[in-house]
Amino acid sequence: MPLPDTLQEQLDQALDYHFEGIIVYVDQSAQAPQFYAAGWHNRETKIPADPQALFKIASISKLYNAAAIAKLVHAKRLSLDKSLAHYLPELKGRIENAENISLSMMVQHRSGIPNITDSPNFWTHPPTNRQETLDRVLDLPANFSPGKEYQYSNTNYLLLDIIMERVLGYPSFQYIQETILKPLNLHNTFASLKEVDLERLMSGYYVGIEEDIKSADYGSMIASAQDVGVFLRALNDGSLFKEGEQEIYSSIYVYNHTGLIPGYQSIAQYHPEIDAVIIQFTNTTNFDGYNWSLSEIIYNRVVKIVKKTLPL
Repeated sequence: MPLPDTLQEQLDQALDYHFEGIIVYVDQSAQAPQFYAAGWHNRETKIPADPQALFKIASISKLYNAAAIAKLVHAKRLSLDKSLAHYLPELKGRIENAENISLSMMVQHRSGIPNITDSPNFWTHPPTNRQETLDRVLDLPANFSPGKEYQYSNTNYLLLDIIMERVLGYPSFQYIQETILKPLNLHNTFASLKEVDLERLMSGYYVGIEEDIKSADYGSMIASAQDVGVFLRALNDGSLFKEGEQEIYSSIYVYNHTGLIPGYQSIAQYHPEIDAVIIQFTNTTNFDGYNWSLSEIIYNRVVKIVKKTLPL
């Protein structure tokens, strides 16, 4: 279809493709941030989508964790070259190749450790705590030899979280708060579902299931689109880092990310050609790939509209 003239028209069109709600945040250099929303914050109670709502950001949280790793490496509290077995010796013999999997391999998804979310019944009967989560991958064979291939694995970041907490002596999210969130004045980013007012959390829907599934806890960080956008700009322009930290980060991880968890899809990207951060949240999933592809198509159209409306 031809591009509409405005972002709001594009978001309204997205509802024709069975998205219950959508939020877009746009931060262009030298302009005030723009907020857009369409559809429902809560379908049952007919509350309209709110651009300031909280949202489960799923794997976008890996950007925050990787930034924390870079800061700890710079502070000499972690080493990218040391092994999983060095930091968690109790996993030697429980995770194949633990002695040869480096910290950097885990950050970069090159460890070969099986992905926890691929374990049987993970989404229908999710683990209730971190140890139960880890138990699902212990004693499984590696998918490949350390460093030889790339395969996205949420298990890597579960283990990195455990390592950070062991080194710090307190929760890793507290370190993220101290070194990332507070310096950026981000007050709408939370470690888990347990920390938020559920009324502020955008409802999540899974195609074929009538009820709202936002109370299902899969362990996701939660944030507003604006908080994610402010963080993403600081990550990309380097203002998040002290001297020497960004070089470490650039050597280990990416600067944009997506997130997918039942009921919630998110895309967070910085576009250097127009100096714009564009965040998109959609609160409907079905995991057959089609729904995610539609979300990406809508996002790409949003970016085109932003580019088209730039002043000459």
